[in-house]
This record gives sequence, structure tokens and C-alpha cells, in this order.
Amino acid sequence: MQRRTLLAAMLAASSLCAAPGAMADTYPSRQVRIIIPFPPGGTLDTLGRNLAQRLSDQTGQSFVVENRAGGNGIIGADAVAKSAPDGYTLMFNASTVTTTPMTMKSVPFDVVRDFQPISLVAQAPLSVAVNKALPFNDVKGLLAYAKSHPGELTFAVGSTGSAGYLATELLRRAGDMNYLIVPYKGSAPAYQDLVGGQISGFIDPVLGAMSYYKGGMLKVIAVTSKARVPTLPEVPTVGETVPGYEFYSWYGLWGPARMPIEIAKKLNAEVNKAVESGMRDKFEPQGLLLKTGSIEDFAKFQGEDMARAQKIITEGNIRAE
Repeated sequence: MQRRTLLAAMLAASSLCAAPGAMADTYPSRQVRIIIPFPPGGTLDTLGRNLAQRLSDQTGQSFVVENRAGGNGIIGADAVAKSAPDGYTLMFNASTVTTTPMTMKSVPFDVVRDFQPISLVAQAPLSVAVNKALPFNDVKGLLAYAKSHPGELTFAVGSTGSAGYLATELLRRAGDMNYLIVPYKGSAPAYQDLVGGQISGFIDPVLGAMSYYKGGMLKVIAVTSKARVPTLPEVPTVGETVPGYEFYSWYGLWGPARMPIEIAKKLNAEVNKAVESGMRDKFEPQGLLLKTGSIEDFAKFQGEDMARAQKIITEGNIRAE
């Protein structure tokens, strides 16, 4: 009897070990939901929807985007953290998911503990856009104007801790500038007020500013990447005036913690395939830097970026209202 019990236990343990691999072999066998924790529109939504469509085409199963906005992205992210770790609820998000919790007293999840990194998808150089009526056309002119007109300039920012917010704070400190930061709930209203002259500037992904810039509605005086953006070769980098300045937003795919690693690896391979089979050609001409790599590469990148962001947030005493 004891021998039969031991054998049964061994068989059960064996089946549990085999289960994740078996699940990965048949994954996905039904619709997959990708939660984007912000409203429709903007670079995050555009990139996430394109990725979802390509994953649907590659796997033969539907990957459906659900925009679940609220709480600076906290509500949608928390829904993913608390979802079943089976690979059928995923999150496509910006670097904001790792930095916003650093500025808030209470967040219902821990980014490292509660999410499984799957794949880095893209980095986004940011553009320093200003109202076209302002009497300067480069960062040197911006620095000089800000110093001679203290408190006069106003820069829009998105959610507290967002890449644009941190890039704005970093530029303010690097140039020892005195300007006001004005919070906005989205890029669209910020650009509307920037074009209308209600605010002076906005640091946002290049993709978001492109149509306004090409349409002559605002000036892009610099980009935050290390090198000039190929689609805007005439626009200098901030680093050409402020040595060492470099900043990006970035976008990735996560699942809830404890999801089978085999499924995460399968998704990683599919994302890399999507990037190389069309996304790179579509989005790099628009100013994004598409990325491929392993799960481990993404986890390492995330950790290093979080450390840098924490330094900026701590030194700038940035806190959510």
C-alpha cells in the first residue's frame, strides 16, 4: 500500500513538471487579452495595437487590446498583476509602470515581484517641442531664455513619474532652469495647448510630435536620444548642448508573475518575430527604436532603468499629488 502511494505521488509530481511544457505546446488555444492601462491614442496605444494584430496573425489566435485607464496607469496594471498566470492576460505598457510607483505612497503591486517580463519592444527618443512664437530655436536659446525670464516658461508633463516628466525634470536641473511644470492627463490636450500658446513646451516621444512639427504648428528644438533621429536629421540632440544628457521612454510586454516560463519564452519569440517581420520597418521611420532580445535581457534592462529613474525622482523630490 505504501509503495503504491509513493508511486502515485511520484507520478503526480512528474505530471506537474510536464504540465508547463505541455501548456506551452498548445498556447495560445483561445483569445488573449492585452491590457493597456491608458486611454486610446498616443504612441503606447498605437504600438500596442500593431503588436496585438501581428501576434494574432502569427499565432492564429486573437490578441485583443483592452484600454483600462485610471490612476496614472495603476488600475490596469493591477488588474494584470491579479489575473490568472496562464498567459491569457498580458500588459503592454510604457516605462511609466516602473516609475510611477516610486512617486506614490501606496501602490497595490510591486513591479519586480508581481510581473513577469516578456519582451522589450521599443525605445522612444523624446522631442523637446516648444510653441513656435517663442524667440529661440535650440536648447542653448531655451536655457538663456529660461534664465532671463525666470518662472515665465511652462512645460506640460503627463503622469507623475512618466518618461516625459523625468526628462523634463532632468533638463531643468541640467540647465539650472526655472520654469513651471503643468500636469496633463494626456498628450492630445497638451499638444492642443502647446500649439495654442497656453503652454510653452512639452517633452514627449518623437512619434507624438511628428505631425505637429511637420505641419509647422510647433518647433522641435532637440531630441533626447544619444544620436540624432534619422527621420529628423536637422534636429540636434540635447546632449549637443548639455553634455551627457540622454533619455528615452520605452515599451514592453509583461504577464503576471508565476506564469509558466515556457509560455513567456514562447511569447518572447513571437514578439521578436513581429518586430523583425514588419514593426521595425513601420515604426523606425517614425522615430521609434525597435528592440529584440531575451526575457533576461528585458529584466536586466528594466532593473538598470529603474535605478536611474529612482535617482532622478529622489534628487528632484518628485511626488504624485
